[in-house]
Amino acid sequence: MQHWSVYTGDSEPHDGIDRLPAPPPWRAFDGEPVLPPPRDADDGAAVSPDRVHRARTYVATPDSVQLVNAALVLRRPLLVTGPPGTGKSSLAYAVARELRLGPVLRWNITSRTTLADGLYQYDPLSRLYAARQEALRAATGPASGSEVEDHLRLGPLGTALLPYRRPRVLLVDEIDKSDLDLPNDLLNVLEEGQYEIPELLRAARRSPAGATAEVLADGSDTPVTVTRGRVRCRAFPFVVLTSNGEREFPPAFLRRCVRLQLLRPDRDRLTEIVRAHLGTPAAEAEPLIDRFLDRAKDGELATDQLLNAIYLTGVAGLDADSRDAMARQLMPYLSATADHDGL
Repeated sequence: MQHWSVYTGDSEPHDGIDRLPAPPPWRAFDGEPVLPPPRDADDGAAVSPDRVHRARTYVATPDSVQLVNAALVLRRPLLVTGPPGTGKSSLAYAVARELRLGPVLRWNITSRTTLADGLYQYDPLSRLYAARQEALRAATGPASGSEVEDHLRLGPLGTALLPYRRPRVLLVDEIDKSDLDLPNDLLNVLEEGQYEIPELLRAARRSPAGATAEVLADGSDTPVTVTRGRVRCRAFPFVVLTSNGEREFPPAFLRRCVRLQLLRPDRDRLTEIVRAHLGTPAAEAEPLIDRFLDRAKDGELATDQLLNAIYLTGVAGLDADSRDAMARQLMPYLSATADHDGL
């Protein structure tokens, strides 16, 4: 392994992130107060079993290992493009597990997603209701002291930019489905490594007591301290942006990302993937792998379709004819324009 590499792709957890080289001078950040890294699944954190499985069984390619390390060293987002089912999102979970970076912060993108959705959510209506209740209680007793931060929670992006000692992993899934403005809006925040929360800024200006606020972070019930409404990272997060290649991104956005193109897996890699997920001997899986590869020549298929077919035929104990019929049902083309006749 090269001396600047910390991610190996072998799925064994280690503390190699502490050997990460210093950032380039133009990507150094100094956010405070420094926060300890959150616990991960191996330390007893509550992480869903499916995400743990995806992290443990991910089969990394040499290109993905190289470019993950490049993104970590350069403190740049990793834009991962490839067909469905090639492991784009699983890569984020694999890196988080191997480098002990805590639970992955996941931000699922739709055409209605805005930058604010990723940074934080503020509920002014609940605060208005709380203020009215306090006014009613004030007539008979002391007020409860509900503040702005009681109605505000950081989103996945906002949490990733907190001043953690180790980088958090942020998965921005299917960014190509976003509104046209989101990549450029996101670009500015990731370039600066910081953002502001206007509601907390106003509270800080009105009262010295509002200079600090205790705010809940994404995926946690433990509050973190935000000073004067400003959040700035310390260890730049490892940001994985996934795309199915359905649109072009602005040049300014692309030049600030490390870009990884994942290709459809070949026979050898499919065999590795099947063994990692199911432990199935190659001889038993080979007929379905052959059919999957043959069918993929004429239309789009995803690797999880193959895994479903191998798992179900194994559980059901099917003979060759029944297995072929089952595979035909479980491996339809993903594209509506592809030929759906026979395997």
